[in-house]
Amino acid sequence: MGNMKAGVVHAREDIRFEDIEKPVPGEGQVLIKVKYTGICGSDVPRVNADACHFFPNVLGHEFSGTVEETGKGVVSLKAGDRVAGVPLIPCMICEDCQKGNYSLCKHYSFIGSREFGSFAEYVVVPEKNAVKFDDEVSFEQGAFFEPATVALHGLKRVPYEGGKTVAILGGGTIGMFVMQWAKIFGAAEAVVFDIEPSRLELGQRLGATAGINTLEKDFMAQAMELTEGRGFDYVFETAGNTITMKMAFELAANKANVCFVGTPTKDLSFSVKEWENMNRKEFTLTGSWMSYSAPFPGQEWKAVAHYFKTGALKFDESFIYKKVPLAKIADAFEWYKTPGTVKGKILIDSEQSYETA
Repeated sequence: MGNMKAGVVHAREDIRFEDIEKPVPGEGQVLIKVKYTGICGSDVPRVNADACHFFPNVLGHEFSGTVEETGKGVVSLKAGDRVAGVPLIPCMICEDCQKGNYSLCKHYSFIGSREFGSFAEYVVVPEKNAVKFDDEVSFEQGAFFEPATVALHGLKRVPYEGGKTVAILGGGTIGMFVMQWAKIFGAAEAVVFDIEPSRLELGQRLGATAGINTLEKDFMAQAMELTEGRGFDYVFETAGNTITMKMAFELAANKANVCFVGTPTKDLSFSVKEWENMNRKEFTLTGSWMSYSAPFPGQEWKAVAHYFKTGALKFDESFIYKKVPLAKIADAFEWYKTPGTVKGKILIDSEQSYETA
């Protein structure tokens, strides 16, 4: 059996680096020696507010590592395989799961929130919840599989075709991946909208055809000029912000497809004029939730492994704000208490459990 180090949440604003029991893989499961775990926006309220499901809990669901041991019956993985973690554990029985709509399962479990996750030296997951990747893909990239698949799922939620114009509202990590997927699958124009010049520059470095600062008074005129006054064929909202959610309706072309990938955090209301855009333009509006399809975990996960390997899906060092040893995990969550401090993803390094920062 033995013990391992983990970052354990005991109460609100109380995450401790301590010894817990090392998990053992059961039938159909694998034990992963964790390398990196990204702190997701959803992890922050689980530590700094009241969103944690139970105590004590070990969070962490955006992770990479190496298979250490396989349980009975595991055939697709072996010790030494480099893997990215797939956090959703669908029930596989309900009607939604039977249709392959795993993201919509109401009886799911989730690694790193409903069961112990990867803010630890080791984590146990079902065989299908570990996606193998090649040596050309770094462990840092492995920790970004989950956000990269969320971005691709957004594209799969619309009847996406190449050769058309795409607007991406929000230049965060998900937005940058949405933009790149749009380009990989043939966008004629892929334009990033943000208020940070550095994000717009990053977008263009990663392949965006233009970047528009929405703080500029004439930004809508700039956007329309890029589309010859038509608006955009596809609009992906990735910020979950009231302003950008309304902006999506304005930027949409006639018969466009609009997809809300970002998660809203505040109530929003539309004026009649704003909402009527949907009627007058006859655009199609949909949402996107998580990143799964059949066969589980889905094409999204295979595609990320493939396109990271080929280099077509680019990974920029600026995606990472800091790498923090597991021993210092509490410090990382402190930084989130000051808005604007964390610019990018914090990666927790589980192999540096004992090192001081």
